[in-house]
Amino acid sequence: MENEESIIEVEMEDEAIPVPIAKEPPKIQRLEECVVNRIAAGEVIQRPVSAVKELIENSLDADSTSICVVVKDGGLKLIQVSDDGHGIRYEDLPILCERYTTSKLSKFEDLQSIRSMGFRGEALASMTYVGHVTVTTITMGQLHGYRATYRDGLMVDEPKACAAVKGTQIMIENLFYNMAARRKTLQNSADDYPKIVDIISRFGIHHTHVSFSCRKHGAGRADVHTIATSSRLDAIRSVYGASVARNLMNIEVSDTGPLISVFKMDGFISNSNYIAKKTTMVLFINDRLIDCGALKRAIEIVYTATLPKASKPFIYMSIILPPEHVDVNIHPTKREVSFLNQEFIIEKIQSVVGSKLRSSNESRTFQEQTMDLSSSSPMATSKDSTKESSPSGIKSQKVPHMVRTDTLDPSGRLHAYMQMKPPGNSERGPCFSSVRSSIRQRRNPSDTADLTSIQELVNEIDNDCHPGLLDIVRNCTYTGMADEIFALLQHNTHLYLVNVINLSKELMYQQVLRRFAHFNAIQLSEPASLPELVMLALKEEGTDPEGNESKELRGKIAEMNTELLKQKAGMLEEYFSIHIDSNGNMSSLPVILDQYTPDMDRIPEFILCLGNDVDWEDEKICFQTIAAALGNFYAMHPPLLPNPSGDGLKFYRKRVLSSGSEVTSIDNIENDTTEAEFEEELRLEAENAWAQREWSIQHVLFPSLRLFFKPPTSMVTNGTFVQVASLEKLYRIFERC
Repeated sequence: MENEESIIEVEMEDEAIPVPIAKEPPKIQRLEECVVNRIAAGEVIQRPVSAVKELIENSLDADSTSICVVVKDGGLKLIQVSDDGHGIRYEDLPILCERYTTSKLSKFEDLQSIRSMGFRGEALASMTYVGHVTVTTITMGQLHGYRATYRDGLMVDEPKACAAVKGTQIMIENLFYNMAARRKTLQNSADDYPKIVDIISRFGIHHTHVSFSCRKHGAGRADVHTIATSSRLDAIRSVYGASVARNLMNIEVSDTGPLISVFKMDGFISNSNYIAKKTTMVLFINDRLIDCGALKRAIEIVYTATLPKASKPFIYMSIILPPEHVDVNIHPTKREVSFLNQEFIIEKIQSVVGSKLRSSNESRTFQEQTMDLSSSSPMATSKDSTKESSPSGIKSQKVPHMVRTDTLDPSGRLHAYMQMKPPGNSERGPCFSSVRSSIRQRRNPSDTADLTSIQELVNEIDNDCHPGLLDIVRNCTYTGMADEIFALLQHNTHLYLVNVINLSKELMYQQVLRRFAHFNAIQLSEPASLPELVMLALKEEGTDPEGNESKELRGKIAEMNTELLKQKAGMLEEYFSIHIDSNGNMSSLPVILDQYTPDMDRIPEFILCLGNDVDWEDEKICFQTIAAALGNFYAMHPPLLPNPSGDGLKFYRKRVLSSGSEVTSIDNIENDTTEAEFEEELRLEAENAWAQREWSIQHVLFPSLRLFFKPPTSMVTNGTFVQVASLEKLYRIFERC
């Protein structure tokens, strides 16, 4: 016997029979804590999408209104989730990523009625065991944020002070760096990023009060972008498209009988016109995204029995149950839950879905696709005209069925089976119209004007729209900037100079009214003090800024304006996303146009305008003047720094020349070099500001004008639009030459 694996050969009638030797039973030993933690981490964080789901749920628990996800290499190289929630306390950072540390519960009984998304305190800890985690956070009232890194559940160094925006940003790098087999398997998979996009889309249509976005690292456009809205159907339309939203039916089920079960379900299911190859089911139970195979199969059975087999349904359902009836702690990734009276609830939902489908299946709507053909057969045209007209001259409503009988006969070719549109009809197809309306609905919700005063202001804009200018705006081509104020547009054979400041000011004013109470927010890196802003604005306007009397008067005006805006803070935040705290600090501004941020140097002027120019007594005039103040602030004014590409370059050389003439020693030369470097930085800053403005005018302003703008009649005569040339007149000049 050489070792425990050795065997003894016993000879029986010239045959050798192997006989195993009895082995010692293996010794049971306690696993090291690091091994236990990594095993648990592998169960909780199974794929990158598992980490994204856990982080989004943490952000929702933090009362976030905006969640942004950035992913690189399917989540293996980078997952970054940023929110604007309440943040993490500085004193909690050392134990943030330890196992079983949580703010959601303190004793086991709390689990019986849990209402939060998280509760075990394993998600962040698991991420630190399979990746490198960095947390940046700031809480309300702090002057700066803190950044901390974590490995294996422990904080590596003391938190470092840093600049931060409101909320928390968690970054996971090199996911599964210490699990070679899993990382190699996931690297060969191409469906991790689509899974992340899918799960964020599901959160986006349920949590309609939160805006979600997801993009690949380095990409300029988000693959998912939802805005906070009051309509769930609008959220579905923005994520899954107009073709899905228009084929959905609302469904509601409830049972308040205490003898069996208490539950409430509402959602949307696809009707008989919806066609898809795969079932899409989005299910939330007590606001928790879960999978329920039994419910999904029950609904699919109803669809199979009622509708054609080729059609798979789209289902969104939100079920609300008493928290004590739900057991959330049955799956490592919280994908599933267990709830009381499951069979009864599923059966009742199945019954209501079946009756709803049967009632909708009585009539089906088929979308007609029209096709434009550049050429047509004369014979086909003549046949169509004779068949469509009746002896009485009235067009028949019946469309003749044509059958191909001869492959050589022109009437048997494909174009003869298509109804021809008149040559003069240039109407665009329904596909383009549906896409355009979908974009408008997504970026400009139609249900924003809930107040009568807002509706009246919007109606005034629509009624005052000039049709000629509207045609120019809708169908123009941007040529370039003529100077700091005017841009060149081409419309048909005419060339126009248009005042960019007037256009942008009016567009912003209209957008404020149309997106009333439905704004996303721009979070300021540091809250801005209203008294200081008002003082700064008054100092710039004053003729004697150094006078004591003037300074005292400015202080009184600043104090009065601050108190006024603090009193109106609730209304400003609810309707315009302008957040002003009890200390008189402003921390957020509204997003009026996507991808556009106003010139923050003009904030003092805007705050002074809010305090002095707004009529707070009359509702309609109040909203009108606030919208006008926002329109003026967000308008694309020239930057305050002179343009260094023109005569303004002298401004950046002035100090260098004056200091250079006084150079008399080495010290002065060193000082002069430092000053020159400062001027160069200022020039580069100005170049960036002017380039950014021109980019915003071309890529943000004019596309938005084409979609949303209703030019008022006053722009015909106030110099906003000036025709400078026409092709016909130029031809006449050339003919004379």
